[in-house]
Amino acid sequence: MPTDLITSERFLLHETGSHPERPARLVAILQRLRAAELLGNRAVLEPEPASAETVALIHDPAYIASVEAFARSGGGWIDPDTFVCPASFDVALLAVGAAVAAVDRVLDGRSERAFALVRPPGHHAEPNRAMGFCLFNNIAVAAQHALSHRGLARVAILDWDVHHGNGTQAAFYETDSVLFVSIHQWPLYPGTGRADETGRGRGLGYTVNVPLPPGTGNDRYLDVFDRVIGPRLAQYRPELLLVSAGFDAHRDDPLAMMEVTEEGFAGMAARARRWAEALCGGRLALVLEGGYNLSALAASVEATLRALDDSTDDGMAR
Repeated sequence: MPTDLITSERFLLHETGSHPERPARLVAILQRLRAAELLGNRAVLEPEPASAETVALIHDPAYIASVEAFARSGGGWIDPDTFVCPASFDVALLAVGAAVAAVDRVLDGRSERAFALVRPPGHHAEPNRAMGFCLFNNIAVAAQHALSHRGLARVAILDWDVHHGNGTQAAFYETDSVLFVSIHQWPLYPGTGRADETGRGRGLGYTVNVPLPPGTGNDRYLDVFDRVIGPRLAQYRPELLLVSAGFDAHRDDPLAMMEVTEEGFAGMAARARRWAEALCGGRLALVLEGGYNLSALAASVEATLRALDDSTDDGMAR
């Protein structure tokens, strides 16, 4: 069964000018998938915006209100890296809604796998703070939705964006209900994600950070997937696997210094699919994060989607 896509042209309304996180990212992805004839045989679904109450599963209501007021007043730079236009609050709600819809589809059995192609990204957004191009933490809200409203007890989040998902870590650092695993370049923005950041209290041991040096490529990434991430997921046995799917570890990305190629992302995706099938009935949802070279981003999303769709893939692509 092909992987469902959840996306919308409304994501283009988050106008950021010449910012790296710009509408052209999503346009490039969809043009590539259309040219590769990967859109005609799968469900491509229009999301609905999340309510403020849903966003408040993770974010402070006062913070949510402040983002809305900032956008409605005309926007601007909400932090040194993150631009807001008048439509950005509504688009950010839509991004959260798409992530939640991806979770609901796989939990309802309507999809085996779903990929929410959204913007703005989310994994840097902390409960009361916008950061790193992110306003609301799409994947964290979706995970908490699964726990709070869908009756799950254990959710795993795998973050392969090149930047550490500090916001997701902050949301779940003191709970064992979410296993958060991040593989990322170190040192790099936002400066978190050391290997000794492993959780606190009831969450001790349920945050796994794998910082890697600049120049790391496919072989090392996939070795970490096989030796570290796969065994930890098997030990945890999640009921749902979520992926913060950033593609800025690509060798051509301008914001990092890694050497991953689209074949490497295909290998990561194949493993995620295999683990979901083995551990949680195939229930797998991905949410787009970073990736700022347009051609590399689009090619990497295509490779990822092909790996997710390909039931003959043994997960050993290098």
